[in-house]
Amino acid sequence: MTENIVPKNEELEKKGSEELPAAEVPEEALLPAPTEPPSEIESLKAKIAELEKSVELYKDQFLRKAAEFENFKKRMENEYLNITRFANEALITEILPVIDDLTRSLMAGKARREFGAFYKGVELIHSKLMKILEARGLKPIEALGQEFNVDYHEALMQMPKEKVAPHTVIEEVEKGYMLHDKVIRHAKVIVSGDSEETDRATLGESTEKKDEMKGRDEKPGKENR
Repeated sequence: MTENIVPKNEELEKKGSEELPAAEVPEEALLPAPTEPPSEIESLKAKIAELEKSVELYKDQFLRKAAEFENFKKRMENEYLNITRFANEALITEILPVIDDLTRSLMAGKARREFGAFYKGVELIHSKLMKILEARGLKPIEALGQEFNVDYHEALMQMPKEKVAPHTVIEEVEKGYMLHDKVIRHAKVIVSGDSEETDRATLGESTEKKDEMKGRDEKPGKENR
């Protein structure tokens, strides 16, 4: 009986190949390859495009609002000019009938030359005009016989007068008026006195007080009381 004799070298090679472990494959190699993320530049370009759209939108809204404001400003300026220009329209409309009465009175007085009737007509017209103005807040300043007051009176001169206390208004040269509670024209008067020295002192005080009040009224931003 013959035995199969395996060469020693082949037997060793076979045994060695059986004992060697299989080569290990890394887990990363078994996973699917990840997809590449979008480029950062492309993302920035998209954001820039979106911001540009927003800028255009806000710019358009701003221009529209600016145009609307400009139109509103012009409209308000025109309304203010019209209000200022026609502020006295109602007052003048009420005075027009008085002017008509004066015109008729002058024509009648020229034709008939009757002083009594003419005077009576002018007196009625004056009363009618004063009622219109008083309804608007105009008030005459009472001066004759009153004690001199620099807030309401302007002394033109001072002269002695018997049985009249000093610093009393004895003559009214020009009537003064108030609009509501504000003096718009001082009454020009002649005041009683007993000496030339008192005359100078009173006139100086009157002028100084009037100049002081005038300067206070002309200050910008000062409210008229």
